[in-house]
Amino acid sequence: MAQPPAPTHPLRSTVGHVAFAVVAMGGWAAFANRDHGTTAMATAFAAQGVLSGLITLLIKRWLEWAHARLTGPAARLLPPFASCLTVAGLLTGAHAFVGTPEVLTTVAVPWTVSTIYAFAYALSLERK
Repeated sequence: MAQPPAPTHPLRSTVGHVAFAVVAMGGWAAFANRDHGTTAMATAFAAQGVLSGLITLLIKRWLEWAHARLTGPAARLLPPFASCLTVAGLLTGAHAFVGTPEVLTTVAVPWTVSTIYAFAYALSLERK
């Protein structure tokens, strides 16, 4: 009889990472656009929430994949650096496309958090 999978530590839970990103960064986007009305806030929240959820999922998986294939400083630096550049372009382009009024303010926090997350998570994989 097959054994159920071992429980995942809460700090390694993909669902937890993604859900937190959606709520926290979508909330920031709404707050950053509060002076432009509820439609702008809702649009920014939806765009950033979806983007943050997908980005978090992809960054987490990308870092895990790259960590398994790289060693030393390359494993700690290249994947997070690539993700921070990709995220900057994706967030800026997507918010410009949907008409977010405060693009730079909206993007500043999620980009900073995703960059810190990428470097910290890559380092945590090294210590695992």
